[in-house]
Amino acid sequence: MTKQSKISPFNQRRAGVLLHISSLPSSNYVGDLGAEAYRFVDFLHDIGASVWQTLPINMPHADNSPYQCLSAFAGNPDFISLELLCKKRLLAKEDLKGPITDKLFLIEKAYTAFTSKSNHDKQQQDFTDFCRKQAHWLDDFSLFLALRNKFKQAGWHQWPAAYKNRELKTLKKARLALAQQISVIQFTQFVFFSQWLKLKAYAATKNVFLFGDIPIFVAYDSADVWAKPQLFKLDDDNNMAVVAGVPPDYFSETGQRWGNPHYNWSAMANDGYAWWISRMQTQSQLFDIVRIDHFRGLEAAWEIPASEDTAINGAWALAPGDDLLAAIKAALPNICLVAEDLGIITDEVNALRNKYQLPGMKILQFAFSGEQNNPYLPHNIEQNSVVYTGTHDNDTTLGWYQCAAEAQRQHLYDYLLSSHTQLHEPKMPQDLIDMALNCSALLAIIPMQDILALDSMHRMNIPGTSTGNWHWRFEWQQLSPEQQENITSAIALAKRS
Repeated sequence: MTKQSKISPFNQRRAGVLLHISSLPSSNYVGDLGAEAYRFVDFLHDIGASVWQTLPINMPHADNSPYQCLSAFAGNPDFISLELLCKKRLLAKEDLKGPITDKLFLIEKAYTAFTSKSNHDKQQQDFTDFCRKQAHWLDDFSLFLALRNKFKQAGWHQWPAAYKNRELKTLKKARLALAQQISVIQFTQFVFFSQWLKLKAYAATKNVFLFGDIPIFVAYDSADVWAKPQLFKLDDDNNMAVVAGVPPDYFSETGQRWGNPHYNWSAMANDGYAWWISRMQTQSQLFDIVRIDHFRGLEAAWEIPASEDTAINGAWALAPGDDLLAAIKAALPNICLVAEDLGIITDEVNALRNKYQLPGMKILQFAFSGEQNNPYLPHNIEQNSVVYTGTHDNDTTLGWYQCAAEAQRQHLYDYLLSSHTQLHEPKMPQDLIDMALNCSALLAIIPMQDILALDSMHRMNIPGTSTGNWHWRFEWQQLSPEQQENITSAIALAKRS
């Protein structure tokens, strides 16, 4: 255990940066856990920030959304650094020449080298230990992914009945027939976790905490639902009976139909919420702080009949958030959680969050609606909060300001004028960054796009759209000395670290 791991991330005022791993600079594929990740930790240290927030790091479906993944446990192989595999002599430099079009092929090649070299006894023992310790999810996940490949990426609900419904003899034969593929998949996860934990250990030496994110629900087409269908609200044929979403509101007349299965909370309660505790234990190993997306779903969630095309004809179903959080805290007393409590939040949800003293989220782009009681205005933000200029679902702050209504701009101007003797045109995004850093919230997170003063062309995600998202990457050339000096000075002046 490192010295830093004994320190609470919320023991003092801190500043951090939001940047997903995929958004790190990369010459070939998406960003990964190699040299650029370590350079980014150094950058955080240099500017005086002590928190790096990412999006979920699990293995996504074809759309690359980190909020719809094939497993609540398995890491994304895209983030594996091939250069680090070269340093371990599992790949040759020649393997990395030219564009990388098939990363999994190279990881499989590294596995072959790993298993054939006698001087890797220590690593092979580490691999064996990893598989044993992670067997509670890894065994099912590796078989699930091997079968998914066998059935040409079809979702498990489309597999032949014996596979879909986990007929024991069929699965036993599949494990034997697919043993090589299963071992490669397990090795891939071993490499991911090894590289991640080394990055985390390096971040600790630089006094940087890693801040993760988990979706409250899991994808229907996931190893979790296939392996433990009894924990989800499925019918007798393991099809979804109800799906998750949110009801109609001022954002959408038909609401949002996410399509995730709902939890069978009574079944989960019967074994003391073991699946959730295992999930959070894994996350607490990977991260120092974990955000629970759509936290309000732990108090009550919108259930939509699976036959419905929209979210209109749904109903609220109570969830045992109090019992669940009590079980998580009892099993993992030092876990550091943050509640994503954006949108329309009830008194019951606030009471649940406050009972467990979980910081909520405040978004400054939501602050300037004209009402003085707006909870996102800086003077209304409570200390036990994480404040953002915007999140991955928002426009960049510069883009937001450029598209803001005149009334919104005027409210922002008036608010800035109240704390400045003279003010001309608001300077975006710097003014909003300064607001975030100087408010009462214990933690202030600034998206990298705002540090770089980028416009709407550089946003990460547009909610409600299914294409063109999750692809943004930055380059170090975009960061000017003046921008680095500005954020360093702003963090120091706000007395954050």
